[in-house]
Amino acid sequence: MKTLHKHAELIKAWADGAEIEVEHISYGWVNAPSPRWLDHAVYRIKSEPKPDVVEQYVAKKDSKYGCVRIAEHWEKENLKLTFDGETGKLKAAEVLK
Repeated sequence: MKTLHKHAELIKAWADGAEIEVEHISYGWVNAPSPRWLDHAVYRIKSEPKPDVVEQYVAKKDSKYGCVRIAEHWEKENLKLTFDGETGKLKAAEVLK
């Protein structure tokens, strides 16, 4: 019985058009448009990026320090925050009118 190549499934996916990434010791996962399919390398199919998360809040100076919270049903949101879908870090903030 013939032994399959270590990366056989990924090679087939790549041949069918999947984007492949290789794990780099310093940079993490990087694109591999023309993979070399080395036995010691780690490859994967590039995952779809997670979409950004956009949330709307109300910002008020209710106290000495103010607060940002989800608006009650009678309040109008005045702050839009966008979080990176991959890292969860704040990416943008916009004051709404």
